Amino acid sequence: MAEDPEKSAWDPVAPRRREVQDEKTQDTPQVEEPETPREPDTRGAYDEVDLCATGDDLLHVKELADQYTLEEVKLLMQRIHKVHKHDPNFPFSVIKKIEEFLGMHHASGQGQELQANRSDVTVLAQPEKHRALIQELKLEAALITNNSPYAEVRAVAENDDDPDTPCSTIRAWAIGILFAIPISFVNQLFSITYPSLFVLSNVVQLLAWPVGKLCELALPDVGVTVFDVRHSLNPGVFSKKEHMLITIMANVAYNPPYTAYTMWMQYLPHYFNQPWAAQFGYQILVALSTNFIGYGVAGVCRRFIVYPSYCIWPTTLVTLALNSALHKQDKNPAVRGPGLSVWRSSRRAFFYASFLAMKLWYWLPAFLWTSLSNFSWMTWISPMNRDLSTITGFNSGLGVNPWPTFDWETLHWDGSDPLVIPWFCTLNKFIGAVGSMGIILGLWYSNAYNTGYLPINSNGIYDNMAMRYSAFLVVGEDRLFNKEGYDGYSAPYITAGNIVLFMSFFAVYTATLTYAALYYGDEIARGVRSLVSSALRRQNDGDESIPVVDVHNRLMRRYTEVPEWWYLAILLPAAALGIAGIAAFDTYTSPGVVFYGLALCVIFVVPVGIIKATTGIEVVLNVLAELMGGAFVDGNALSMNYFKTFGYVTTAKAIQFSGNLKLGHYAKVPPRQGFCAQIAAALVSTFVCTGVLSYQMKHVEGVCTPEAEMSMYCQNIDSLFTSTVFWGSVGPGRLWGPGGMYTETLVGFPLGVLAVVACWWLGRVERVRGWMRGVHPVALVYGGLSWAPYNMSYVWPAVPVGWLSWVYLRRRFLAMWSKYNYVLSAAFSCGIAITGIIVFFAVRWEVSREVVWWGNTVNSQGCEANPCVLKTLEDFDYFGPRVEVPELDISDFPEDFPEDI
Repeated sequence: MAEDPEKSAWDPVAPRRREVQDEKTQDTPQVEEPETPREPDTRGAYDEVDLCATGDDLLHVKELADQYTLEEVKLLMQRIHKVHKHDPNFPFSVIKKIEEFLGMHHASGQGQELQANRSDVTVLAQPEKHRALIQELKLEAALITNNSPYAEVRAVAENDDDPDTPCSTIRAWAIGILFAIPISFVNQLFSITYPSLFVLSNVVQLLAWPVGKLCELALPDVGVTVFDVRHSLNPGVFSKKEHMLITIMANVAYNPPYTAYTMWMQYLPHYFNQPWAAQFGYQILVALSTNFIGYGVAGVCRRFIVYPSYCIWPTTLVTLALNSALHKQDKNPAVRGPGLSVWRSSRRAFFYASFLAMKLWYWLPAFLWTSLSNFSWMTWISPMNRDLSTITGFNSGLGVNPWPTFDWETLHWDGSDPLVIPWFCTLNKFIGAVGSMGIILGLWYSNAYNTGYLPINSNGIYDNMAMRYSAFLVVGEDRLFNKEGYDGYSAPYITAGNIVLFMSFFAVYTATLTYAALYYGDEIARGVRSLVSSALRRQNDGDESIPVVDVHNRLMRRYTEVPEWWYLAILLPAAALGIAGIAAFDTYTSPGVVFYGLALCVIFVVPVGIIKATTGIEVVLNVLAELMGGAFVDGNALSMNYFKTFGYVTTAKAIQFSGNLKLGHYAKVPPRQGFCAQIAAALVSTFVCTGVLSYQMKHVEGVCTPEAEMSMYCQNIDSLFTSTVFWGSVGPGRLWGPGGMYTETLVGFPLGVLAVVACWWLGRVERVRGWMRGVHPVALVYGGLSWAPYNMSYVWPAVPVGWLSWVYLRRRFLAMWSKYNYVLSAAFSCGIAITGIIVFFAVRWEVSREVVWWGNTVNSQGCEANPCVLKTLEDFDYFGPRVEVPELDISDFPEDFPEDI
């Protein structure tokens, strides 16, 4: 049997190789040619295609590879195989070579687990017959220990570090705080306006660079010395680490607290009518609690979803790419591209060109020619054709269209970018969306659940007359459930798209837990043992808790880690603040919701974090929190909202903070400095947003009414209130309980488990194992979340773009892809963000200027403007269960009552 790499005391990076690595880091040879020549071998040529590495990557590790012994390679490959055998981002060709090297095979070829035996008889016993294989794996071993196993990480994350590079400087803190205040202010202020504005952190990252360079040129070199460390206003060149510290602060500050939406519903008289919700003390207690519970959880879980090398966090790579592009490059090798082209532009020049191009182009779909955004050209043929609009419509249909948009922002509908999200994830989401679309069509055309009377793909909630559901008719003056009003009005109905959406949500939750257990169970168990061991020793992360194979973990060992108790010191007081905020005010809620939120977060944060870190997609817990909260507090919509807040938001915050921790990990930001920066930015943002919220409630005339100043109409609050009543007042028990209208959709829960188990079992069958490597069950199920109000027009455009980037360019022109792919993504995102701000303030806000012409009105005609339905109702008719109306005696009416009523 193979030796357990977990029990091996061998250090994969021997001292002599560390010396070689340090020397190579200090004096890296200049590489002008983008690719190294292929080296002939008895087994076949190997190059960047075989090892998924550029010529630069191989040249840097070649000398190191020659110093490995067979025994060292064997031990390292055992560890790599154990960690990455199910990793969809790790090249399967390398996995197969490792298995061949270790003598692994399937005992019967029918699904048994790979077994390692006879390795001494094959490679180690006769190395002269396997020189090509041994050389390739030595290169792979050197590549993995000297850099990242992943080409996408190697493209943007440096594998060396200078501990003396300034990071937590006075100017970095000043710029970070000065940007955190306005971005928090603007996003909170305009969150309730129409149209709304949301400034992302990439805008701060872009603007912080010229500000930092200006400080570098203008500030004097004066400062103070504290504990033998000099802190100067101008320590020299504005460094990448300073820039990254500012960006990390912006990542924390740009997102206003979710609790603001709950407080608007509480405060407004036409909703819950609780004027005390405008008190700053209440608002700040709950906001601080939800923000910092997530941060505390993220710190405790960092060994599960931050330190492991397989936790790539694809969305952080764009931030790293922009950081690298803006700062001076030590080298700028030419790279080969399609058609024998040679690309010599630096990353910075490429960024500026792409940024300017998108900045100019985005004026068309955003303002001048808006139908380029929702390019529903097939419905223009016959705007009133019901079936045509149902299948192809962008606004109200399923969006089946060969090319439905010329707006890059449409591809970001779920926060993912096809240039950033791994190709297998983009493809699996698309396949899942296509499969779920068939269910939607079947439900609608068969009028199942009375969906034929409703639009096919709306996220609205309707009554039995196909009108928007009036939540006020089913709640009393105390805003608790009113059964008499409910019985006299209507049950809530949802569309076919919404039914499939909820069923997919149910499936994705169980799929996430099952996937983490089956595919990463060993790694999670090791993390738990490490956490317990660290807690018992009462010290911070020791050497045993961090994998030493990964170069980024080794480099971060130079810095003092953040002790576990620091994060607990954040987590516990944050929970106490939430309890105090709920208990001290008349919230109709038990403080137990805080513990519910913590329990839900503890269960899901690691599985959700693993999915986010390996695929880039985030499984949000809003529907699960609403379902469970509504069941626990049946009839109390406000209490359900707190369940949702502490169950869903704390997990989302933990994932957000974990991404920031990985970003600092890649950029070699000292952990304690990154910790302090995030805490400071979160505090500043929370207080600023809460102050703005309190001011809006008390001083904006007619806020959240059609007469509101500054267009603060709060249009999204009404939809949120209806959803709150749907889950909290009416409650899931009436809709999903025994005999409920949508009880059958709960089949999503077991289907999520079955999907993962089936993929896991097929992945163990040798004949289809390679093919199943590209099947990700959670991403497949996640494709069912592409509906109501989104559709295929949002999902499909990412497929050809993702194929062009990840399949064509990455496989054939890896050096070019590594140099420009993530820079292009950053440039497009920044161009859209900057232009969106200009359009908002210049032509949309207050004045609301519009260019009226065919290109802006063609998609607001026929069924695209007013969704066509399968079945219509006669006047005063309704669908659903029939209600017997007692006969009225005309003699009971007053004599002057109109006879024609």
